[in-house]
Amino acid sequence: MPSHRFPHLSRRLALALPLAGAACALPVREPPVPRTQTAAATVLGLPNERFLPTRDGIAALDHEFAAAIERRRAARGGRMSELNLLAVSGGGENGAFGAGLLTAWTARGDRPAFDLVTGVSTGALTAPFAFLGPEWDPGLRDVYTNITLADVAASRGLLAALLDDALADTAPLFRTISRHLDERMMEALARAYREGRLLLIGSTNLDAQIPVIWNVGAIAASGHPRALDTIRRVLLASAAIPGAFPPVLFDVTVGGQSHQELHVDGGAVAQAFLYPSAVSADRRERIRRGQPVMPMRAWIIRNARLDPEWAAVERRTMGVAGRAISTMIASSGQNDVLRMWVLAQADRMDYNLAFIGTDFEVPYERPFDQGYMRALFAYGEQRMRAGGAWVDRPPALATPALPIR
Repeated sequence: MPSHRFPHLSRRLALALPLAGAACALPVREPPVPRTQTAAATVLGLPNERFLPTRDGIAALDHEFAAAIERRRAARGGRMSELNLLAVSGGGENGAFGAGLLTAWTARGDRPAFDLVTGVSTGALTAPFAFLGPEWDPGLRDVYTNITLADVAASRGLLAALLDDALADTAPLFRTISRHLDERMMEALARAYREGRLLLIGSTNLDAQIPVIWNVGAIAASGHPRALDTIRRVLLASAAIPGAFPPVLFDVTVGGQSHQELHVDGGAVAQAFLYPSAVSADRRERIRRGQPVMPMRAWIIRNARLDPEWAAVERRTMGVAGRAISTMIASSGQNDVLRMWVLAQADRMDYNLAFIGTDFEVPYERPFDQGYMRALFAYGEQRMRAGGAWVDRPPALATPALPIR
């Protein structure tokens, strides 16, 4: 979420600065994983619980994709006509756009059953509902039209702004996640995984400064007693906006020794992702040889605008820093949709992008305002019902983006 979404941040920090020397209990943690053992750390002891951007990690993810396709083919009686991939980006309250778009897609009657769904930040909260399909639309609608700030975060006070690990406590968000992600949803996630469908959620390991791709369906299907709590914490971690929301600690083991990893918003690395380009090496080799490949469709929901958002910047340290950070986040989102377009071209994959247009003019006034979120949800619905919600390329490209659906 862009940092200008926290308009009171600079004022609160300015008030807290004179108090920085006061006594306060600092947050503590268990020892981090040593640098050379990052890839060996495990949360539940499952070989495919998550994937890291290492050579072995990419190879493992490639194997997971291949195995999933075989399960999917078997579940369909050996028939597979195409693959549908959905990526849902970060964007904070703007996740209401994607939620409205998905529910209206259901009503339109041509929403596919996605073979792969990925989510980052607010997209991680949307992804399980999108992955499981239309039956779960009421829960998706509830998350993005009925919650308030009280369902997401609680202020920790002035001292916490400087001496704790975040401005707010996200225990309310964990309760909100837990209310929806219950045993019934976990069983549905496990069933979908066994049928050959994948749900991948991105977080950022701050110690190692790398993205982590969590294999949520595999965790759900594992039968591990801590599977449900782990999945809830993965979603919480993916949405943990650095500085605003506290990082999530994961207890891990390496060679029988206990450590802790510090995870924050997956958007610290990427606002959205489909899969690493190395995973598609075999497909590209088949294309190079002129051999047939299975049709693939990529659907990318960018829960943000793709044009610059003007704002009057205060000539103050926090105002300038906050605006610079929000600019970097917006640029990262632009780069992500471009990167996925390049990936789609290389893999001969049909590319479909939806984003918040300049015609949405409801002003943003305070975090998690119901009026704003409901208006944006309705806007997403309207865009899908009217047609033209999807374009075939990022608007930043020289050739104009063409409405296709």
